[in-house]
Amino acid sequence: MTSLNIPLQTVPLETVSLKRWTVQEYHQMSELGILDPDERTELIDGQIILMTAKGIPHVTALRLLATQFDRLLADQSVFVSTQDPIRLDNFSEPEPDLIIAKGTILDYADHHPRPDEVYLVVEVADSTLKQDCEIKEKLYAQANIADYWVLDVKNRQLHIFRDPTPTGYTSHLILNEPHQVTPLALPRLMLSLTSILPPIV
Repeated sequence: MTSLNIPLQTVPLETVSLKRWTVQEYHQMSELGILDPDERTELIDGQIILMTAKGIPHVTALRLLATQFDRLLADQSVFVSTQDPIRLDNFSEPEPDLIIAKGTILDYADHHPRPDEVYLVVEVADSTLKQDCEIKEKLYAQANIADYWVLDVKNRQLHIFRDPTPTGYTSHLILNEPHQVTPLALPRLMLSLTSILPPIV
């Protein structure tokens, strides 16, 4: 019997569209145990994203940032939240490292903060700079977040994104030490860049 060497034919497949999960479906998956409770995730434009593990410089910078805001805003009616969800629309519920929102914690007992309630969003980047400055930059701009900061721990810089449009922010300023920065919605607050960065070792 003769063996024929017939080359395998590959069948071209049409590009398959990914399903976009809604915030409601995302919550249902969590409640049903479909999502691993030990894995930190966030919903970005309908896709469930695994969040990157946070290194020591990231954790230190976030603690410094939160401590400074808590101290400077102690007498003002604002809510400082760290690593908690905000609902941007029906398909995105990211968990930024820090936000400043209107009101107090009790104002959010029945919902996550929405864009019109958020004064400032901050992401701390030690290994996620590209994602924070490109993907999340567009995400927050499309949600009309007026003031978005990315604290670049490795390069000891602060990226400030303002003037949101549907395609991204039109203003991108990069600050180096020893500059100070003021949130748009809180003009009397002055924050030193050095005070929110881990010490150089």
